[in-house]
Amino acid sequence: MQLEIVTPEKKVFQGEVSEASFPGADGSFQVLNNHAPIVSALANGAVSFTTPSGKQAILIDGGVVEVKDNVIVVLAEKVIG
Repeated sequence: MQLEIVTPEKKVFQGEVSEASFPGADGSFQVLNNHAPIVSALANGAVSFTTPSGKQAILIDGGVVEVKDNVIVVLAEKVIG
């Protein structure tokens, strides 16, 4: 799957991931390959994901995520840290 994390200022991450977990507004959730299309609001917290080189996490201050056709786009308010 392709994951892209962007803020109004810059692109924070773009690359291939095998899974991703998100701090959803109504609770955390995970996205795996061939996930059903979804758009969800995000709360403050960690977006964690697994790349070929290992597990990574980026702290965000809210936003929105869209999942469609194995492409995940996170529009984050801002990145913390």
